[in-house]
Amino acid sequence: MSRFEVSPRVLLVIPCLNEAKTIDPLLHKLALQRGNMDMLIVVADGGSKDGTIEIVQRLTGEISDLVLMDNPRRIQSAAINLAVDRFGGDRDYLIRIDAHGDYPDNYCRALIEEAESKQADSVVVGMETVGFGAFQQAAAIAQNSKLGNGGSKHRAGGGGEWVDHGHHALMRIAAYSAVGGYDESFSHNEDAELDFRLRRSGFRIWMTGKTYMTYYPRSSASALFRQYLGYGRGRAKNLMKHGSIPKIRQAIPLAVAPVVAGAVLALLHWWAAVPFAVWVAACLAYGAYMAIGQRNMLALFASIPAMIMHFAWSAGFWMELIGFKRKRAA
Repeated sequence: MSRFEVSPRVLLVIPCLNEAKTIDPLLHKLALQRGNMDMLIVVADGGSKDGTIEIVQRLTGEISDLVLMDNPRRIQSAAINLAVDRFGGDRDYLIRIDAHGDYPDNYCRALIEEAESKQADSVVVGMETVGFGAFQQAAAIAQNSKLGNGGSKHRAGGGGEWVDHGHHALMRIAAYSAVGGYDESFSHNEDAELDFRLRRSGFRIWMTGKTYMTYYPRSSASALFRQYLGYGRGRAKNLMKHGSIPKIRQAIPLAVAPVVAGAVLALLHWWAAVPFAVWVAACLAYGAYMAIGQRNMLALFASIPAMIMHFAWSAGFWMELIGFKRKRAA
């Protein structure tokens, strides 16, 4: 039986920056999902320069209960906090949408049904990563595999269980507000940090197997590197804030940046390059294994974005750990 005598009131927030290619079809799809549900859609724009703002402004005349909100801090954690502060006071659920992704037609309703049937404070989803160009397809293959995700449940197609963390989809606003929302000092990994506080406060996180999201990875090596550099920094900051110990799947990639740096010593002693060579060979071998298993030769090249992700994540982690400062949040 539902906890609500009437249909719950939903706040759906889309943090975005320069998403002109995807924002129009995404908003139309979400509007159709609404049906007779009371759902306010807020686009929190971080200063787009590609026409995203103009598109959303036009759509506010076509789609009811659609609001464009400025996000002066640009980062996603600040966007969600600001939207909840302004519009979430009389609403039951927060749904977070990634403008760089796609969603099944029943996504929002499935999340709410799962939250109510399981009495969950947060519902997280699995991710199916899809690419189009050659590099993006290779990155997608890597991110869908243990080579690129380390067996992370929300990356590995998990579902139907209580978890400590997952890809953020729906949260009860009462639980979100009780722990203070996102920590805005985090430009990356803010979701895992919030999940830590939710669990510590006794709130429960359910990973649903009833729906999922489709994610499109970065389409260039430089963009992928910057993204995972930020992920690494965010993870280190999270661990330092809460004094938690990295899981094995997180600890193993930490060695990559030191191994790459140590390879420079091969100019003095050849054996210094052995760990680097082992890492490269292992990535290439796993790529070959996937290519054979999937009968897809493009999988052979998944080792390249995988190595970029490994190195960037590791470098970001160590940079944050030693206090290397950046000019602005990515």
